[in-house]
Amino acid sequence: MGTKIFVNLPVNNLERSIEFFSKLGYKFNPQFTDDTAACIVISETIFVMLLTHSKFRDFTPKSICDTSKSAEVLLCLSCESRLQVEDLVAKAVAAGGSIYANPKDYGFMYQHSFADPDGHQWELIHMNAMPPQK
Repeated sequence: MGTKIFVNLPVNNLERSIEFFSKLGYKFNPQFTDDTAACIVISETIFVMLLTHSKFRDFTPKSICDTSKSAEVLLCLSCESRLQVEDLVAKAVAAGGSIYANPKDYGFMYQHSFADPDGHQWELIHMNAMPPQK
């Protein structure tokens, strides 16, 4: 069995976060979803745990990052096409997210991004080739 990743993110309003990510087309694993947490299924090996602040504090003694002032992590997901990148960003904005950087076209890779309602930053990329060798 391959390694799986569970990214844990604190959220202010779990219900609002579930609604936001549902509008982006993501499904949730009911085994790991209750009134304190929700498990977004990104792929067979990638999961995002949305945790209420009190639940998040069960896992770390450190303070929770104020995402209006600091970035705790950049979450980057690959997409099948440039159109999928744009579609997810549009859905995120329509669902209450925001764009925090302009899209970038590097030739071999297209990148765009959004922030979810809790200020977590999500990068979406589509690569159509490997980067040029230096």
